[in-house]
Amino acid sequence: MESPDQDNTTPVVLEGRDLWKSFDQGRIEVLRGASVKVRRGEIVALWGASGSGKSTLLHLLSGLDVADKGTVSVLGQNPQFEEARLALRRRHVGFVFQLHNLIPDLTLEENLQIPCIASGTAGSQIRSRILQLSDAVGLSHRLRHRIQDLSGGERQRTAICRALMHEPQILFADEPTGSLDEKTAETVFELLFKLAKNEGMTVVIATHERRFMEACSRVVRVTNGQTLSS
Repeated sequence: MESPDQDNTTPVVLEGRDLWKSFDQGRIEVLRGASVKVRRGEIVALWGASGSGKSTLLHLLSGLDVADKGTVSVLGQNPQFEEARLALRRRHVGFVFQLHNLIPDLTLEENLQIPCIASGTAGSQIRSRILQLSDAVGLSHRLRHRIQDLSGGERQRTAICRALMHEPQILFADEPTGSLDEKTAETVFELLFKLAKNEGMTVVIATHERRFMEACSRVVRVTNGQTLSS
């Protein structure tokens, strides 16, 4: 089913077909023929219980991992090939992890510079983007503070900024509020959605929380390694 603000003329920017993935030399089967299609501008939830395979599916779609079988297309490129995967990460997709994956000994500002340096962005543009995003998330006064000195909520807001630094077309988020308390999680989730909409991005988020799933424009339920779109 298409989301209310989408139709068949809106371009498909992300698609995974018949994806299979196992671990421990095939002994642990996580995905069994999962498929998903995402159109430009959608905010799609991969929703399921812990162990359902939603995070594994997200990792395959974003190019963080490679499927055993099946195909993936991201903006017309195949992230299962290393060259395409690197190009997508540097210029076209962003990723927010459950555990922020920031470098604790670096400052907030230094962490935000990393993806732009990798993509070859000019220094003046980097500075402008840092100021824009840090102001949007209420952290402009913390730019010179080291990550280890920030609260959990501040770290995750920083992680969102980092994912958006190179202005990605698609944002992937894997349980981005899973390590936060309820109030902070609500704030971070609303902020992520606000920034994504303001920047016109497509968003794919893996979550087990119903309240966050219901805020998305479409839900793909993941259960027992398979998918059911709604």
